[in-house]
Amino acid sequence: MGPEGLMARRRRYSDEPFGPTVERAMLETGTTYRGLADKADLSAGYLNHIVHGNRPVPSNEVIARIATALDIEPEHFREYRIRVITEKLEAMPELIDRLYKRLA
Repeated sequence: MGPEGLMARRRRYSDEPFGPTVERAMLETGTTYRGLADKADLSAGYLNHIVHGNRPVPSNEVIARIATALDIEPEHFREYRIRVITEKLEAMPELIDRLYKRLA
């Protein structure tokens, strides 16, 4: 088995918060804050703030730019998935009560 067979396969969905997920993806891809900032058209300082939790999780549009720059899907980020679920639920109010009852 070659070295590629030993590499850990990246999970499709992260279960960690946004900042640590970005940091892990940067580490896995060898991406610096400056490199990510340039690819995502953001400032390195802003990225540092969101990674370390000093700024709120950015909009899904910004998450998508960061994901593209890191060669992952936006859905990899838990916060992105939560927002998509929330938007879908708001569009289907009949599901809200059914889901709430199942979770209660």
